Formats: sequence, C-alpha cells, structure tokens
Amino acid sequence: MPVERTFPCEIGFIQSAVNYSEGCRSDVIDGILRASEGIPEIVVADYSADADHNRMVVTYLGLPNGISKAILSGARAAVEEIDLRRHIGVHPRLGAVDVIPLTPIANFPLETCISLAEDIGSQLAAEFNIPVFFYEKNAKRNCLKSLPEIRAEVLRSLDRNETLHPDYGPSLPHPTAGCVVLGAREPLVAWNVTLLSNDLSMAKRIAKKIRRNRDTVPELEGVRSLGLQLTTKSLTQVSMNLTRPERNSMPWIFRYIQRQANMLGAEVGESEIIGLIPLSCLRGESPSQIAWTKFNERQIIDNWIR
Repeated sequence: MPVERTFPCEIGFIQSAVNYSEGCRSDVIDGILRASEGIPEIVVADYSADADHNRMVVTYLGLPNGISKAILSGARAAVEEIDLRRHIGVHPRLGAVDVIPLTPIANFPLETCISLAEDIGSQLAAEFNIPVFFYEKNAKRNCLKSLPEIRAEVLRSLDRNETLHPDYGPSLPHPTAGCVVLGAREPLVAWNVTLLSNDLSMAKRIAKKIRRNRDTVPELEGVRSLGLQLTTKSLTQVSMNLTRPERNSMPWIFRYIQRQANMLGAEVGESEIIGLIPLSCLRGESPSQIAWTKFNERQIIDNWIR
C-alpha cells in the first residue's frame, strides 16, 4: 500500500513510535487506533500488535500540534483500558503507555522535539497523575539516559518499595497505568528475528553475544538485544533495537544471527520490522535478504519525504 501523503524535506516532520502495553485484546487495540482518527495534522504510518509481547507500537508522523494531540488521545484510551496488574507478556514494560519517543526526520529541528517532549510530559502527569521519566535527549540525570537504564532503576525501586523520583508526576506509580518514559531521540530501528526453535536458551545466547560484541564489532555498534519466547508460535526470537542505524547493515546482522543460530543447530525464520526504517539500513539489498516477508513500502521512512 503506497503512502497517502508526504512531507517536504526542507521542513521535515516528527516520528513518534508509541509503545502501548496491549497486544491481545482487539477492542482495546482498535480503541487506541480510533483515538487518533480525525486529527488532520498526523498520519498513522504503521502499527503492529503482538500477543506474546502483549504490546502494540503505533507510529505517528506529523508536526508538533498533531503529534501532541495523537499521543494524548492514545494515552486516554490506553490508561482507561489497560491494567498492568493483570498484564502478562514477554516484553519488559513500565507502563500502559510505556515509551513515547519523538524523533526528528529530515530537517526537522531536534530542539523542537525536546521542547515538545517536556510539554507532553507535563500534560501526561497533570491529566493522569502518572510518573513521567525523561530519557535520551530529555534526560535530566546524566547517569540515566537510556531506556534500559531507566527501566532497571524504576523496577529496582519498585522491588524495594522505594520512592520514585520522576521528572514529572507523583512518586508512586499509577495503580493500573504504571509509569511513562518519554523523550526526544535520534532514529532507532526496532527489529525482531525469529528462530525456528522453541529453545529459549539459543535466542538468549545469540542476544548475549550481540551485546558482548557490540563495542568491538563495528557492524553491531549500538545494537540492543534480548532473547524472547514466542509461546503462541512455539518459536523464539532475537529482539533488537538498532540505536545507531546509520552505522548498521541489517543484511549483515541478519547473516550474523543466521550463522550463530546454525552453529547452535537452529534455523532462522523471518524478520519483523516494528515501525519504520531508513532505506539505508538495507544497504542496497532486497528486503528478502533479511527474510522480511511482510515488507510494506509504508515502512520505509524515505517514502514519506518529498
């Protein structure tokens, strides 16, 4: 399906791939998607929901006013329907609206994304009485900038019944909606590679090797990875975030995972791309070279720029 509108390169736009902690209940998923209907300033470029992760990612494109409206509308629908006390899923999470990144695309200024994140964070805390933690470019504490660091610190505090120290909002998590992590950041690619094996230890070993080598192997620079179980499919998965996509070749990484899996006696299945990616990540190769069987041209961010 082709894109229905484009944004001028000289102005650019914001991409916000919002992570909601719901991937099972179709009525809740539809309600979150419907929340952005009628907002003319934005486009829902892509969405995907996964039952094993129990997570949905909706990618909004637009300018500040529309992006703010879409995020707040989606949050209202999510906070009303998602109760983390009953949430089960393999993907780590802190909140019903778990992560809200604001990424400048083309020539859109990063400073505007940083300012917009502050404004949205203030509104989320005020309307929902929910703790808001800033990450990446909005991080206030130098020691806690990345999502994994903030998630680990908050979970540690919760385990110890310690007071939280959010950037906005209360010092206790919302009873059903938890916390929100929000901030401006550079482009990131969310990518899952399936292993044709139900042995979780294989996926975890491959993910651990990626983490161990990302500081010494240039092609793995900035790659975050987890090994996850896909119970409904009787498969496992290497789930990755490419935080330096301008330096990563997805075909190279796919072949690397393929080699590691083969050495462990497993085969690699298909790739799943969550949200949008820059065309450059494919390094001129076909989507088939990473087994991207559900390739959609809407998921190439370059196609939204004129």
